Parts: sequence; C-alpha cells; structure tokens
Amino acid sequence: MSQLKRQRFRIRHILESQGRDPLALDAQLFPDLSDRTAPLAHRMRPKTLEAFRGQAHLVGPGRPLGEAIRRGKIESMVLWGPPGCGKTTLALLIAESLDRHYANFSAVTEGVARVREIIGEAETRSRSEGRGTILFCDEIHRFNKAQQDAFLPHVERGVITLIGATTENPSFELNNALLSRLRVHVLEPIPAEELERIVIDAAALLGREPRGSLAFDADAIGLIAKLAEGDARRAISAAEALWHHFAGARSGGEDETRVTAAMVAQVIERRPMLLDKSGDEHFNQISALHKSVRGSDVEGALYWLARMLGGGEDPRYILRRLIRMATEDIGLADPRALSVALAANETYRVLGSPEGELAIAEAAVYLATAPKSNRIYTAWSEARAAAEAVPAELVPLHLRNAPTRLMKEAGFGAGYRYDHDEGGLAAGQRYLPDALTDAEWYRPGPLGFERTLAERLILFKKSRKAAGNE
Repeated sequence: MSQLKRQRFRIRHILESQGRDPLALDAQLFPDLSDRTAPLAHRMRPKTLEAFRGQAHLVGPGRPLGEAIRRGKIESMVLWGPPGCGKTTLALLIAESLDRHYANFSAVTEGVARVREIIGEAETRSRSEGRGTILFCDEIHRFNKAQQDAFLPHVERGVITLIGATTENPSFELNNALLSRLRVHVLEPIPAEELERIVIDAAALLGREPRGSLAFDADAIGLIAKLAEGDARRAISAAEALWHHFAGARSGGEDETRVTAAMVAQVIERRPMLLDKSGDEHFNQISALHKSVRGSDVEGALYWLARMLGGGEDPRYILRRLIRMATEDIGLADPRALSVALAANETYRVLGSPEGELAIAEAAVYLATAPKSNRIYTAWSEARAAAEAVPAELVPLHLRNAPTRLMKEAGFGAGYRYDHDEGGLAAGQRYLPDALTDAEWYRPGPLGFERTLAERLILFKKSRKAAGNE
C-alpha cells in the first residue's frame, strides 16, 4: 500500500471512529487544495457552517446566530474573541451563506478613505445588481472612536452589513453610537478536543503533499492542542512545522514518519505566558487574584499571582492591589494583614525580582488565609454618603477647640468631658451632629479580631445607655 493510501486509510478510520463522514471531508475542510502556496491555516478554512468548529454556543443547532445565518437574516455585528478562534472564518461563512459581496478591510493598514470607497461601491452594487455588501473590518478596535463614526450612517441605512472583529472588549473600544447598532457575539478559545480534530484534519491534508506524510501519536496530538492554548491557527501551524521538519526523514523503508510527543516538544516551543497590560486579560487576571484571596483559596491566589508575574506584570501593581485587599476584604478582622502587605511592598523594593517575588507570594498566602471582613469598607462608604447627605451641620459646641478667650466666652468647648479622667469613656457625651445622632455605620463581623471589637462596642453602648444618652 502506498504511503498516500495508507495515510488516507488511517484518517478515514479516525474520522469514522468519531462518527464523522469521511466522504464529505474534501468538500468541507479542504476547499483550497489547488492553492499549494497559501498557508495551511488558510487552505483549511471550512466552506460550510457544519464544518466550522469550536463555537457551538453561537452557531450550533438552535443557537441564535447559527439559525440567523441559516435563514439568511443577518444584522451588523461585532465578533469578539481571542486570536485563532475563527472570527475571520465565521465572517466568510456568513458572506458565503448570504450570497453577498464580501469586502475585506483592515483597520490596521487602511483608513476612512478606503471605507468611503467601499461604501460607494456598495451603493452602486445595490442599485445595479440588487446585491448587498458585507464589510468585514478586522481589528476594528484599531480605529479611534471618531473614525468609527464613518460606519454609522451606512450601517443605519443598511447600505452595508458591518461585521467587525476584535480581540479587545467592545464596551471600551467602540463608541456608544456604533455599539448600539451592532450585536456583540463573544467567541471563545477553541476547546482542546476540537483542536485535536483540527490537527488530525491538518495531517490528512498534509498527507496529500508529495514530500511525505506524518502519523501523529495520540499523545503528540494532545500536546499540540495543549500548546496551541485555544488558538486553531497555532495548532495548524504547529502541524505544518512538524511536517516541514520531519517529512522525508523516514528510515528503515517506512512510508511515513511517526511523530511522538517528544518530537513535538523538540520542534514546537511552549509559548511564554503573555499578559496584555492594558487589555482585558490584565483586568481578568487581577480580578481572579483578588477574588481568590477574598475567597480564601490559597492555590487560586498563588496560581494567578504566578500567571501575572510570569506574564510580565509589574509586581508593584500587584502589591498595590494586595494592600487594597488587606483593607477592603480583611480590614480589622486581622489588622496584621495590612502590615504584612506593606512589609511585602518594602521587601520587594529592596530585593527586586526574582527574590522579592517570594515576599509577594507570602503576602498573598497570608491574606488568603486571614479572616475576612468588609465591615470597614462598608462603614467608610456609609460615612461618606452621610457626609454628602448632611454636609453643613455645625460641630457641636462642646467639641470645638477654644484657644482664645473670645472663643471660650462664645461657649466653644463648654461642657466637654475629658475621657481619660472618666476611666477612658465619658459615657453620654455626643460626638455627632444632632441630625446623625442615631447613626451606626461600623458593625463588626464575627470573625477574627472584629469579634473582640464587637464586644467592646457593646460595652460602650451599654455605658452610654446607662448614662441616659440612648
């Protein structure tokens, strides 16, 4: 049996074991076989919605976007998702299914002048052919908010159906006027099992090449999918790189090269942890770290801390957030938490990276295991609201300082009782304006040191009641 036949037989067996139709493979998965010079990822773009993988929550049976595409009723939209999740491919499939002209535009390399050209062509096409136009704007977030206004009237009139693609949060990157006219669809990283199927399909296509074929061990396929981290383009490029590296390296009369996980690790480098310091992932990861500490999950706190530091986050930013956690989420349930966070900040200032990062980890663990209370945070918020609601109340006379005789004669400080002369508490003495006499903002929680504070406040309240103030 020739190597090509053997490769096809093996791929057919794999597809049949997965319940997939091998006879439909060529038509659905390999529409661009004739273009041998195009990148493999481009040649593998599916031609049908059924062959589109990884976004079942959007285009699967019964899902709104998928059903809208099948009915040919598409509105302007934004496809928001990470690299390699299928945004461009989905836009192409939408244009194909609706039989509309597809105009490709990149906000990275082109400007508003090109948008006007496309709009003019779309108006002419609509009048002469009665055919609509889909304008696909890749990296739409690269247009500033003023430039985005160029789309507004034409989307409003239906001259074009705009499909924008972005890796950034549309809530922040698109102006409100345009965003209100677009429906946002969130694409997710491709699941590992789908990436494995994509690698198998890539191997099937590479098996048609004249230089030789590859047979991937299951562990090798799994490793490629893992290294791709949800990016289909990266998975396909990895398979292609392996083919270029090993094709023709057969020995012992074998018709194909068998690729093991060790061979994958040899050729495909693990992508370093990356962190967009101004993008969504920056805020997602610091949010995960904060919530892990608040939820007393030590492993979660350490994992997200390691992800952020490994991705190049500024340790000083993390330290500032840890100090905030100590006051916002722990407060007086453990007053030492703030001291630990501040000590970690000073330690890192002295040692720097990598030695000082251990102090950050120590602070994260201490904060995660400390008793939690947001009662100080709540009390401070309520006190600020009260100060805004009652901003002009005069300070009671007995609390006013009286450094001059005139002020004393005016009654400043009259009746003030010195707490230390009365055992530490001048019971019955008022400290708030009359309008706020009954205020109670700080209510200690039951955990940690706040339990002690709650007992003290109860004693203070009893003393005031005994003095007839309440």
